[in-house]
Amino acid sequence: MAESHYPIQMVARLTGLSVYVVRIWEQRYQAVEPCRTRTNRRRYSQLDIERLNLLRTLTQAGHSISQVARLPLADLHQLSAEHPAAPDPRPTPVPANPKPERFLGECLAATRALDTGALRDTLNRATTALGAMGSLQRVVAPLAQTIGDLWQAGTLTAAHEHFASAIIRLTLGNATKPFSPENHAPVLVVATPTGQLHELGALLVGAMASHLGWQVTYLGASLPAAEIAGAARDCRARAVALSLVYPEDDPAMAEELGRLRSCLPATVPLLVGGRALPAYRAAVETLGAVPVEKLTELVETLEDLRRPAPPAKLNSRAKPVTDSHTPALDNPPLGD
Repeated sequence: MAESHYPIQMVARLTGLSVYVVRIWEQRYQAVEPCRTRTNRRRYSQLDIERLNLLRTLTQAGHSISQVARLPLADLHQLSAEHPAAPDPRPTPVPANPKPERFLGECLAATRALDTGALRDTLNRATTALGAMGSLQRVVAPLAQTIGDLWQAGTLTAAHEHFASAIIRLTLGNATKPFSPENHAPVLVVATPTGQLHELGALLVGAMASHLGWQVTYLGASLPAAEIAGAARDCRARAVALSLVYPEDDPAMAEELGRLRSCLPATVPLLVGGRALPAYRAAVETLGAVPVEKLTELVETLEDLRRPAPPAKLNSRAKPVTDSHTPALDNPPLGD
């Protein structure tokens, strides 16, 4: 298989360095020599990323970048081994101006190493430093995107993706417990449809909704339309959200989405997002489902769904409805 090469934005994610620092180390110190595409865009190899990670470790240990930038890779490894990180029994301090890129780089390193403790600790520190919503939008979402990219490139395996999903599920679950909504809050059912096995996007949607005050019923990955609709009916869901990540060419997906839409009451919106959304956008829009491309759109959509419908204008002869059995607009029941 051909060696994978990465754009500079992904290199920044993988190393925890800023794009600016990567460029300076390359141009001023010749730390790496990326190749170029036909359109003259930088592309970095796995060895370039390895060098940058070692250089970051050494500069953090006190070495000057000008002294170590051009050393052979073997010498960088030797120097790094001579300066191992000293264990600190105290909690890791949160920097005064935390950079999400650093947390993201640490999360990716922990995922590569399948290091449960390190990944959990980094996610917790990111939440403390950036806040729950900041961590979700600036660390967890880019982490999910990057893991998907690396999996498709063959750099990470499905085991790494499942490992990260399990830790993120536990971490997000613990993080949202203090904000658990009351029983009267609207319910959002979150899942991925049949054939969609990657659930990091769905986990992120569930966590975002929980922090926005929704009760979240998380069903997991690869569920048939009838089961998703049944769960939505049983818990009287206000809306259903699906995450589509991979594959992007499932010929049965349009039919599966149509089946789900037909099983849900017309009053229950179907929200569809994820990196594979563009491949299925035509089907989503034909069904009248709501495409959600960005987290900001998800937040706005969920906030709109929580707002009560504007009261109908009554003419002078109309009488208001006072039937005590009329269901509350705040959480309309699902039809049969």
